[in-house]
Amino acid sequence: MRVLVVDDEPRMGELIRRVLLAERHVVDLAEDGVGALALAKAGGYDAIVLDRMLPDLDGTEVLQLLRSRGDRTPVLLLTALGSVEQRVAGLDAGADDYLAKPFAFSELLARLRALGRRPVAAAEERLVAGDIELDEQRHVARVADTTVELTAREFAFLAYLIRNAGQVLSRRQILDAVWGAEPDVYSNVVDLYVSYLRRKLAAVGRARRLRTVRGVGYTLDAGD
Repeated sequence: MRVLVVDDEPRMGELIRRVLLAERHVVDLAEDGVGALALAKAGGYDAIVLDRMLPDLDGTEVLQLLRSRGDRTPVLLLTALGSVEQRVAGLDAGADDYLAKPFAFSELLARLRALGRRPVAAAEERLVAGDIELDEQRHVARVADTTVELTAREFAFLAYLIRNAGQVLSRRQILDAVWGAEPDVYSNVVDLYVSYLRRKLAAVGRARRLRTVRGVGYTLDAGD
């Protein structure tokens, strides 16, 4: 799973990150609501672990803003406010589950696994960037109205590029998102898969959509 952790306590955020990495998840960290919303907008998360008490926006405000823009990513709300009223307020704001502090990391992991088993909303199964479209449920890729055969890794790579279309992504970002914690993976594998994708995009006249930004990484043009 790719997980966004939002906690304004650096020590707690880092502890959660390490626990999740040990379970082979890919993890991004945010320390405030504004940062969380910016990362969530880029997309691609399977779950969000969200602290209720943040220095700028309250966790429930972050939740409401996420849901108002159509983001249906499962959210596990963390808080030291454990009263029934507080739990109800968090769930009503759009949380999928609630975990009171202090908590056992084993329970955190179990609750994330449970969220990961929930069906994905149909609106999130289709990824589009211009005339490039992926149907994640059926594992079908179409480019300029032509079906393109992709391996599982190529499909995951292109899905990540589409979710971040228009943004320049470093090799490290791509490795973390697409290959995660897999051992013995080197940064040049990204270049190799870029060449694979370009070859398949070239077959339908769209190779230029995937651009190299020298010294930085790669970007997929968002298209019209």
